[in-house]
Amino acid sequence: MCIDCGCGTNTTHPHHHHDHDHAHAHDHNHGQNDDRRTIRVEEDILSKNNRLAGKNRLLFAARRMLVLNLVSSPGSGKTTLLERTLRELGDRLRFAVLEGDQQTANDADRIAAAGAPVHQINTGAGCHLDAHMVGHGVEHFDLDATDILMIENVGNLVCPAAFDLGEDHKVAVLSVTEGEDKPVKYPNMFHAADLMIINKTDLLPYLDFDVEKCKAYARQVNPNIEILELSCRNGEGMQEWYEWLTAGVEKKKS
Repeated sequence: MCIDCGCGTNTTHPHHHHDHDHAHAHDHNHGQNDDRRTIRVEEDILSKNNRLAGKNRLLFAARRMLVLNLVSSPGSGKTTLLERTLRELGDRLRFAVLEGDQQTANDADRIAAAGAPVHQINTGAGCHLDAHMVGHGVEHFDLDATDILMIENVGNLVCPAAFDLGEDHKVAVLSVTEGEDKPVKYPNMFHAADLMIINKTDLLPYLDFDVEKCKAYARQVNPNIEILELSCRNGEGMQEWYEWLTAGVEKKKS
């Protein structure tokens, strides 16, 4: 979180297009061992975020939208997964995408080319999206014409686990190039996720990645987590992902 990783120490980082008063300008305690003060700062950050996430959730529920928060380490294939999903499912479901990165609009450009409304959020030094950024980001979309809002979070397996954005589900994307032990190395993220996608399965013949051990690690930290295996390169397993999305939309509309 901000008090640990330092993403909030730069009070000028660009949460684009709006001014705000949320607690990134927090007061650090240098040189003193006052744990009580640290706890109060952390609670202040999360309580303000959770209040705004609650407002987002009410907004999304009123529009009967499925909202997913895609989280992973950098390079897991989140953007490629979104591109293929948009191209193959975009004629049946209406998508909007929020793209979170520290800098550049590279991923937003890719999503726009795939045919979906997209808005880029650059966090500067920040290592995660928060509910305030998302609340302003969705102002760029026609939510009444949206079935699924995809939020591609900043690539990071630590901070995004703690920040509720108002989403229905966190979806953790883990590529087989990262090693099967990530769920136990970063347990908070996989505990917070409802779905884990094991991506890039087309590379399994070339790697020492134990799929069953990865699943066992994930269920060790989250016994209720759902798991899908797929490759957004060759299409293996994508149909199961599409069925999961479609079922989620139908549940929100019912």
